[in-house]
Amino acid sequence: MISFSQVCKRYRGGHEALKNLSFTVEQGEMAFITGPTGAGKSTLLKLVAAIEKPTSGSVVVSGQNVGKLRRSAVPFLRRNLGLIFQDHKLLYDRSVLENVLLPLHIAGFPRAESLKRARAALDKVKLLGLEKANPISLSGGEQQRLCVARAIVSRPAIVLADEPTGNLDAGYAGEIMEMFKSFNQVGVTLLIATHDEQMIARYGGKTLHLNHGELHP
Repeated sequence: MISFSQVCKRYRGGHEALKNLSFTVEQGEMAFITGPTGAGKSTLLKLVAAIEKPTSGSVVVSGQNVGKLRRSAVPFLRRNLGLIFQDHKLLYDRSVLENVLLPLHIAGFPRAESLKRARAALDKVKLLGLEKANPISLSGGEQQRLCVARAIVSRPAIVLADEPTGNLDAGYAGEIMEMFKSFNQVGVTLLIATHDEQMIARYGGKTLHLNHGELHP
């Protein structure tokens, strides 16, 4: 499902964010990326989503070498990806419902089908009663649940989450992780970047330990 082979990522100025990474995440796995700030966790996720391209090596996602995709093909790759960012990237000039509808609108879904899917996703994260609210009026935990709804509304095969519980208290963090667990139980592949060692210990799964851009046992 996700395979890195001898992947390096070097930025202008010579900073090497990732060095010689090789690993595989199988279909239906829930895998964690852990490591200190600056270890390369976010860069790794960006390579999977084709937000960045590797300097060398290959990144294969669902059978496609994403580093060699044409720009016009990237949106088709991302239709099978759910992305949850650290900074939310919510649209504060649109309602909760409109935020969740956006990926479906971009993908060209009919309005009626989009509304059905968006309300189902909001119901899944217990935000259906707030569909007309502005995201800025939501609590931090509610905003994170809104990000989860937007990520899953297109029913992706893979969900990538960058520190999805980093700014949440233990109760909200537990809710988010239980949602991820339920997605994984129906076959969704999850790759989650986190500092939370206790969470990793609780939910298990494959763990990739990054430090200074390198994998460590």
